[in-house]
Amino acid sequence: MAIYQFNGYRPVVHKSAFVHPQAAVTGNVIIGKDVYIGPGAAIRGDWGKVVIKDGCNVQENCTIHMFPGVTVTLEKSAHVGHGAIIHGAHLGKNCLIGMNAVIMDNVKVGKESIIGALSFVPEGMEIPDRKVVVGNPAKIVKDVTDEMAAWKSKGTELYQQLPGELHETLKECNPLREIPEDREDQKMGYENWGNSKLDF
Repeated sequence: MAIYQFNGYRPVVHKSAFVHPQAAVTGNVIIGKDVYIGPGAAIRGDWGKVVIKDGCNVQENCTIHMFPGVTVTLEKSAHVGHGAIIHGAHLGKNCLIGMNAVIMDNVKVGKESIIGALSFVPEGMEIPDRKVVVGNPAKIVKDVTDEMAAWKSKGTELYQQLPGELHETLKECNPLREIPEDREDQKMGYENWGNSKLDF
């Protein structure tokens, strides 16, 4: 793991969490149980504090940072999609931040809210619980239904299982030169929202 002490602050990572060797975690960062941190993620607790609570995931190429003295908090089961940027914000319990979304300073994302991919959430925006937010600048467009919340939670559960699987099976290797005849494809256990045939 690329874990770095900075100015006397050493990251705290629960033993059940998985921080990919190609991620970088620096300084005053606290990572809870069953958290997944993907390759390319940069979590910088150099100027302030980052708290990533149990069951969260921060996927590939995400950035978490802040202005000096600020604490960034990801509440339990917050889900941060590929390439998203969280800067000085507070993410509520079981929320979903879509791929390549940007969440700016002093934003508060409510519990079980869903932020669409590529959304830009401007500084200081307060999003109530269970809202769907999209656009640039971001706007609240509807409520999160029970079906949406259940779909989101199921996806996050997959990421909560992933750290254990990675601890057990991930290892560096040389590639094969041919495809084995008995190689099977992975099974579908979770569909994207569009294929779930529910009205997002």
